[in-house]
Amino acid sequence: MGVIGLILATFIAAGTDVQNYINELFLSSGVVFLFIIGGNALNDYLDREIDRTAHPERPIPSGRMLPGTVARISIASFMGSLAIATFLPLKAFSIVLIALIIMLAYEGITKNMGLMGNLSIAFLTALLFLMGGAVVQQLDAVIIISIMAFLATLGREIVKDIQDMDADVGRRTLPQRIGSKNAGIIASISFLLAVTLSFEPYLTGRFGLVYLIAVLVADGIFIYCSGIHFQNPKRGQRWAKIGMIVALIAFLMGGTL
Repeated sequence: MGVIGLILATFIAAGTDVQNYINELFLSSGVVFLFIIGGNALNDYLDREIDRTAHPERPIPSGRMLPGTVARISIASFMGSLAIATFLPLKAFSIVLIALIIMLAYEGITKNMGLMGNLSIAFLTALLFLMGGAVVQQLDAVIIISIMAFLATLGREIVKDIQDMDADVGRRTLPQRIGSKNAGIIASISFLLAVTLSFEPYLTGRFGLVYLIAVLVADGIFIYCSGIHFQNPKRGQRWAKIGMIVALIAFLMGGTL
């Protein structure tokens, strides 16, 4: 999914000119692929004791892999991701380095810090789209969608925490700190800010009517999410994910049609 998001981001940034960046696209896909392997392996390693009860089917608690093996996979994947990134433009390499710092901080510190954990995931999502722009040296073209992705992801992560607040153990999520209603208001603000920003490419003339029509569908979904999650957090965060996919399609249509 991360690689697909990266490829779509490059199409949004470069349009049909993306054919001139095939080598960079291939290398950056490898960077993202290895980075996500490293992140998932690190999560499995650090959460191995919790997973013995919560997710016994995962590789370590099920006995299919040793903790040391998983740790080495994580280290090797992150190193491989950084190594490949050195062949990309400097801005793209810098984004990978920043993402690695945020990922390590999340797994080591911010995951259990409520809003900071939500912000970390939102930043990582936004950086994926910035990476797509940096690879084709069109960073400015993806700034708005990166900010929208940040806001939509932030809202969805908060709603997910609202959904899981009774089951979360050993964590101090935002809903646990300030209550589900107050956290829900922050999530709704994030969704609605994303909706507001979605008009910028059309108003500035960068994208045309096709984009506007498509993004209005995404906006409708986010507006729906901003209200429904108060009654049904599970439904709200699922529709937020759909809204993000529709918004991505809208930007892709705007950049290529």
